[in-house]
Amino acid sequence: MTDQVRNSGQEPLPKIDTSVPHSARIWNYWLGGKDNYEVDRVAGDAFREIFPGIETGARAARYFLARAVRHLAAEEGIRQFLDIGTGLPNVDNTHQIAQRVAPESRIVYVDNDPLVLAHARALLTSTEEGVTNYVDADLREPGTIIREAGKTLDFDQPVALMLMGILGHIEDHDEARSIVSQLVDALSSGSYLVQYDSTDTSEDYVAAIQQYNDGGSIPYILRSPEQIARYFDGLELLEPGVTSCSRWRPDAAALDLPAEVHQYGGVALKR
Repeated sequence: MTDQVRNSGQEPLPKIDTSVPHSARIWNYWLGGKDNYEVDRVAGDAFREIFPGIETGARAARYFLARAVRHLAAEEGIRQFLDIGTGLPNVDNTHQIAQRVAPESRIVYVDNDPLVLAHARALLTSTEEGVTNYVDADLREPGTIIREAGKTLDFDQPVALMLMGILGHIEDHDEARSIVSQLVDALSSGSYLVQYDSTDTSEDYVAAIQQYNDGGSIPYILRSPEQIARYFDGLELLEPGVTSCSRWRPDAAALDLPAEVHQYGGVALKR
């Protein structure tokens, strides 16, 4: 292994705010990681008290990512991945799964959280044949993302665009759809969109999110499965369409998951 991580700029990292819980760190806590602070664990525990199924949903979403990347790399021949809102590194990140199938794969992660950036620089390594890069940018700046990612990825060739649990941070659904549209428009024919987000299909989940949002964190907006499906407008959904993450082409690793979790997603082809 050789460290192929690069960042589009080497500005000093902003100070990490440990006084307010952060969604990436809470998610890391729910998945059994150690890259979180006491404020995140307190918020995560409070969330779990209202909605005990959150850790199951987190696992289902993580396994969905793994199956989608594995399918695209092994079955569809995708060799470029743009993972926006990557969160904190965990087991089987996008580059590890893709490069296990095809060592020459090129992966660009995008986030703008200083803790994520610090870990990306240290941990997101690549095979010698491929590249793993990191772009410090905001989801609300799709033009910047495409420009900076284009230093590593060839947008004249197919790219898998991955938006995993991130669009809920865009409060206006029309704005979220516009961002997706701008990103997809930059992709060539033969590219894919992989996306999931949490849904408003549980009253307890809605209550837990409301408590989380009231705590001063960056708000996360739950949406209906129908609203999530709108992100794929104009694209060709792979079977089984937009569904509970645990139902998307389950493998042995997902057998212990319930059929229904409150994270919905899908994979779609751009013709």
